Amino acid sequence: METILGLCIGIGLSAACGFRIFVPLLVMSVACMMGWFEPIQGFGWLALPSVCLTLAIATICEISAYYIPWVDNVLDTIATPAAVIAGTVSTMAVSSGEMSQFVGWAAALIVGGGTAGAVQFGTVALRGLSTATTGGAGNPVISTGEWISAAVLSIFSFFIPVLVVIALIIAVVWFVRWFKKNKNDKTTPKTV
Repeated sequence: METILGLCIGIGLSAACGFRIFVPLLVMSVACMMGWFEPIQGFGWLALPSVCLTLAIATICEISAYYIPWVDNVLDTIATPAAVIAGTVSTMAVSSGEMSQFVGWAAALIVGGGTAGAVQFGTVALRGLSTATTGGAGNPVISTGEWISAAVLSIFSFFIPVLVVIALIIAVVWFVRWFKKNKNDKTTPKTV
């Protein structure tokens, strides 16, 4: 049960990493310092005040940079592989110590990295669409939604991890259905 709960927390945190890289890591660091959770062996550095301060500064810089037009699109190039790494690390940090190192890292890469990558690709596509249709004027609204989503997902992942995973599954199913419907609408010739 502990392994499943750890994976649920990891999935929520890695999805948040897909929105913003440093927000979930900052939430994890604060949670460690407050004693809300204890990371597995090797990730105790998350509880260091210097790490928390560094993550806070990085979070502020990352959030601020996404409000600069066109810089946000450039950041997505860097953020995509970084989100996969952050999703993997965050999932591994909360995983159960019951798994071997190999299995733990493999699960963290597949589940955490995959989730973070999928969310990041979705945000890149949404930002690209916004840039193409609004010339970048709509990107600050998207950026605001992303960092708020990252913060909410990160916090909820510690308190209601199973519900977060259920909500993420529902969101993925809805998005896939919406995407297929829109794709079919565009490929189906309209009769007059």
